[in-house]
Amino acid sequence: MDIVSLIDDALEISVVGSFSRIGFQVRQRLFGWESPLDGSLAGRTALVTGPTSGLGRETAGQLASLGARVVLVGRSEAKLCAVRDELVAEVGNDRFPVVVADMGSLESVRAAVAQVVATEERLDIVVDNAGAIYPERIVGPDGIEATLAIMAVAPFVLISGLLPLLERTGDARVICVTSGGMYMQAIDLDDLQSETETFSGPRAYARVKRVQVALVREWGRRLRAVGWAGVTINAMHPGWADTPGLAEQLPEFYDRMRPVLRSAAEGVDTIVWLATATGAGAGGGKLYLDRRPRPFDRVPATRLSAADRRRLWDIVVGLSGEPDPIAGA
Repeated sequence: MDIVSLIDDALEISVVGSFSRIGFQVRQRLFGWESPLDGSLAGRTALVTGPTSGLGRETAGQLASLGARVVLVGRSEAKLCAVRDELVAEVGNDRFPVVVADMGSLESVRAAVAQVVATEERLDIVVDNAGAIYPERIVGPDGIEATLAIMAVAPFVLISGLLPLLERTGDARVICVTSGGMYMQAIDLDDLQSETETFSGPRAYARVKRVQVALVREWGRRLRAVGWAGVTINAMHPGWADTPGLAEQLPEFYDRMRPVLRSAAEGVDTIVWLATATGAGAGGGKLYLDRRPRPFDRVPATRLSAADRRRLWDIVVGLSGEPDPIAGA
């Protein structure tokens, strides 16, 4: 192993060194990262959920600046239109359709899928970014705990519905934004909806992010099994980025770590790399931080077996109310 990889691994083990802006800046120099070429996404279409603030807004702006048509998906039409107007002002033309969808409602997500399929000729990139932390346990309109619905079941329905369009486009990339907090949480497959213990919003958030990553692994396995080489699905985590959501939801952590938090641009760098670089994310089913695949597990007790991941997939299919999108894989 070369010295560069040893330094990278040492950062990864340290956690703080890896997730903070220290890790980003050291790795940027170590690996000599190149920026995407101007216009590298011209003629391509991206879809971003949760694009009105934080990492979602930064992602939408960066993809737009590289020439992409960006479909903005969120629940507030007023906020989506404001972002669209900002992007138009930044790039000088309007290629930012607005799709109003509440990721807490599967009916709303299905309507969004239908709208995208009816109006978009191609779809090259999907960034699953929308998320939420709730102070108390809430059950959504589909009878699903809200954290699980927004960050696991709804994205599953979204990706499943868009699969034919992604496959038809070719070399399509789905990027699921997760959180390093998922490393410390195990999943109870018999209690995915947090029914049997005192509810904690941050804990439920981290657990569902672990569900999300496990589903990404299973998406990758199943797409490879059926030979869908035209679509890759990967997860990435942005490290600790300075966003309004972090400041609001985890104020103590935010205040303590603020001096070393990444900027939003540093947080989304791997999203942009996965969306633009030739061969980035090839094969799918991986978890990335700072442009390199990372371990799925840090704590042995949190590991899910292959059988557990298959069971999780079946549970989420059942909650979605949809047929298995890759049956028999």
